[in-house]
Amino acid sequence: MGKASKTKVEATRREKVAAQRAAQRRAERRRRILIASGSIIAVAAIVLAFVIIKLTSKPSTSGSPASNGPTGSALTAVVDKVTSVPASTLDAVGAGAGAVTGKPASISGPALTASGKPEMLYIGAEYCPYCAGERWAMIVALSRFGTFSGLSTVHSSSTDVFANTPTFTFYKSTYTSSYLTFTPVETTTNVKDSSSPSGYVPLQTPTAAQTALQHQYDPGGSTPFIDFGNKYQITGASYDVGVLAGLSWSQIAADLSNPSSAVAKSVDGTANYITAAICKMTGNQPASACTTAVQSLESQL
Repeated sequence: MGKASKTKVEATRREKVAAQRAAQRRAERRRRILIASGSIIAVAAIVLAFVIIKLTSKPSTSGSPASNGPTGSALTAVVDKVTSVPASTLDAVGAGAGAVTGKPASISGPALTASGKPEMLYIGAEYCPYCAGERWAMIVALSRFGTFSGLSTVHSSSTDVFANTPTFTFYKSTYTSSYLTFTPVETTTNVKDSSSPSGYVPLQTPTAAQTALQHQYDPGGSTPFIDFGNKYQITGASYDVGVLAGLSWSQIAADLSNPSSAVAKSVDGTANYITAAICKMTGNQPASACTTAVQSLESQL
């Protein structure tokens, strides 16, 4: 082969190699573009999935189902104990031997009534630890005047003071009495919600009249807020809620019938003062609730 022919062949070979390398580079660029595009699409799909889940899911409206306490027959047993504390036990506890730190305070205003009976208004929240403690006493006291149905258990907020205090919620419960009307308002659940002004999932909204009443007697809007027919009010905790720390619903319920227990002195003692405030509303009726021991507390209100 002549020199000119060899040079021509070599040039052709180099051109083919160059063409192959260019084709490889183009293929590599296409591969990288496809990988990058696929990654972007995958990320977009994941983000879209999270958005859809967020928009279509609804937070629980009654606390954390996995830790709301007893249900079924266990719940029935707890409710039975809380709603039937013997009068002899309550009379023995009396003022609570100093465990009660807040009593119903006297107020003055037009009589608060509903359905032709004196009204006891409660405004609270499921996350509120002080409401959690007060509900035990409220249920004990109100059960002397009527009957609850539909009570269920919840706990207070897991991030507030006295975290996860065992308690009940009045949401979806009913109360029947011949002597008074009980109106409970649970404003939020115990479930966090950063978009809510309270920081928790909204539940019930007080009426304008209820809100005005609360702000009239407690401009700061404390919870719990309890109005006894516009004769007496309670704002905040009536006892050290820490006494319930580490106890289960069933343990607290059992302790209520032991007048020497710290729980009974705090909860039953508070219940006795609540009973005294209600008896002032009802004209000391019925006699089974407005006992001599309870009437002795009325003078302290």
